[in-house]
Amino acid sequence: MTDPTAAHARPIADTAPLGELCIRTLAMPADTNQNGDIFGGWLLSQMDIGGGVFASKLAKSRTVTVAIEAMNFRKPVYVGDLVSVHATLIRVGRTSIAVHLEAWVMRRKEKQFILVTDGKFTYVAIDDNGRPREIHQTGLPNPA
Repeated sequence: MTDPTAAHARPIADTAPLGELCIRTLAMPADTNQNGDIFGGWLLSQMDIGGGVFASKLAKSRTVTVAIEAMNFRKPVYVGDLVSVHATLIRVGRTSIAVHLEAWVMRRKEKQFILVTDGKFTYVAIDDNGRPREIHQTGLPNPA
C-alpha cells in the first residue's frame, strides 16, 4: 500500500518503469552506509545524474539542478542490485525543465523490476557563463 502522506506518489502496484531510461548502474559495496545498506544519498545522486542527462538532452545545453521535491523512498536497494533511472517530462518552462524520475531495481534472484524511489526534479538550462538560458521548445515531447 502506498504511504498516504507521500506527495505525488505513484501506486506501489506498478510493475514496469515509465519514461525514458537515462542511466543504469550496479549498486556496489562502496555505496553502502555504516549499516551495510545502500546509502540513500548515493541513490539520490544516481537519480540526479540520470535526470540531468535527460534535461540536458531536451534543453540542448548544460543544465543544473535547482530543486528536488516529493522524494519517495519506497524500498531498500541492496549491494548487487541493478539500478535503472527513468525520466518522464512534467513541464518545460522558459528556462526550466521539471522531470519525474523513478529508480527501479532488478535484484539477482528476481524476474521483474521493483520501484524503489521516485521524485520530482527541476533543472535550469544554462549558457557557457552559467547563466539561465531560454529553452527552445520546438520539437520537444509533450509533458505527461
